[in-house]
Amino acid sequence: MFKSLITFFYNNIYENLAMGLATLWGNKLRSFLTIIGVVVGVVVVMLISSIISGIDAAVKKEVESFGTKSVYISKFDAGIHRYTREERMRKPVTADDAEALKSLPTIETAVPILDISNNFFGRKILVTGPNGKTSSNIGLQGTMPDIEKSGSTVLFEGRWFSNFETSENQNVCVIGSQVADDFFKFGSPVGQILDIGGQEFRVVGLLQQKEQFLNGGGSDDANNGIYVPFGVAKKLKPNSEDLVILAVAKSVEQMSEAKDQIIDTLRVRRQVQFDQSDNFGLDTSESIIEQFRSITSGVAIAMIVISSVGLMIGGIGVMNIMLVSVTERTREIGIRKAIGAKQRDILLQFLIEAMTLTGFGGLLGLAIGWVLTLIVGLILPSYVPLWAPIAGFAASVVIGLFFGLFPAWKAARLDPIESLRYE
Repeated sequence: MFKSLITFFYNNIYENLAMGLATLWGNKLRSFLTIIGVVVGVVVVMLISSIISGIDAAVKKEVESFGTKSVYISKFDAGIHRYTREERMRKPVTADDAEALKSLPTIETAVPILDISNNFFGRKILVTGPNGKTSSNIGLQGTMPDIEKSGSTVLFEGRWFSNFETSENQNVCVIGSQVADDFFKFGSPVGQILDIGGQEFRVVGLLQQKEQFLNGGGSDDANNGIYVPFGVAKKLKPNSEDLVILAVAKSVEQMSEAKDQIIDTLRVRRQVQFDQSDNFGLDTSESIIEQFRSITSGVAIAMIVISSVGLMIGGIGVMNIMLVSVTERTREIGIRKAIGAKQRDILLQFLIEAMTLTGFGGLLGLAIGWVLTLIVGLILPSYVPLWAPIAGFAASVVIGLFFGLFPAWKAARLDPIESLRYE
């Protein structure tokens, strides 16, 4: 039985595959032009899937670095969306709200984070180092010492400001790794002086460097940030209301209960009526990742559409070329039938030729896609998931099978006598 399988493979698959490759090589330019659509379709699958997978992994890693037990609370509804007028008119959450949340049985800690970073409006707060360098593109946040308990940041050197320094509104700060690189290239920044908004601040701590999506940059980069005591931040920018509360549950298992308690507490504190919806929003690491994936799923659908169009165009091209090939090789088909070839042999021959053509296009698409992925990887986080090359190549072969079926059927149905007369 094993021997008969080998014989069948050699007679029906290997020989037809060899003939398909010979035909492909004998008409190189025509074959290449025919499979361009297939190549484009497979390249799109490789490229988009690698970008989506890479960005998804990077976003998940970065978001989870802020803590899987963390809940972010602000006056805006959860999710990535354009803020409505009603949301913008809401009163902000406050430091007193954070204090109230700290007393909940499921909450480990809750700290207010007031963002006083520069924007298009208001007075610019400049940061100047001892080296004379000045920047207005640094993230500035005011917070409480309890932020150390949240796990959202890790100290590399020094310490966080104390409760005494916070209550006395002392000019002390904790800086990110990028700030240290920009202003203190040589030696430790701890104990050094920074000028923030025209006031001298003593650096008491340096944060450990964080991996950043798209390598970070600007005031949104966690490494390019400065933390000061909450009251000091209010003095630097009295009118700022860009406040977020970071609450941390005691355990992952208590996250659901913690969220319910936070919602109940804030509804009471913000005087939300029973029949009214919340006038604040809660975000967690899990919800942020889900929101991002809902966006990338749309990109994935677009990828499927674009690659499908490319593959369909390639398939139509293959069908046309195979029909031309059947016409050109009519006499060859007649000779094969005259010496004993059956309809299934002719059918299999042309099917394998079509699948060889599109399969080669798939392999070429994989190679080009791989190179482009490496290039894109220099700019964006990307990696090729195992399913992408498998799906791309399988789709190209299936396209060859589907669009090669009609030409193969037509070739198999040719009358041998009429075929031998064909000139």
